[in-house]
Order: sequence, then C-alpha cells, then structure tokens
Amino acid sequence: MLIYMLATAMTIVMLIATAFGLHQEAARVRVKANTKRLDFAHRNVYRRH
Repeated sequence: MLIYMLATAMTIVMLIATAFGLHQEAARVRVKANTKRLDFAHRNVYRRH
C-alpha cells in the first residue's frame, strides 16, 4: 500500500512540475514575441520613405 501512495504522490508532483514548466515556457515565448513586435514597431517609427 505504501508503494502505491508513493507512486501516486510522485505522479501528482510530476504533473504539477510539468504544468509549472509549461507555464514558464509559455511566459518566456510570450515575452519574446512581445519584444520582437515592439522592436519591429520601434524600427518602423524612424524609417524614412
């Protein structure tokens, strides 16, 4: 019975860690995309035609 409880606890911890990692990765990608978009907009402001 103890083995099953430990396996269940480890599974739950791994699922939480995976969700946390995915959240962190999504935040990093979001920041990178926003930075790229702002950099592109900033360059277009000073472009002379």
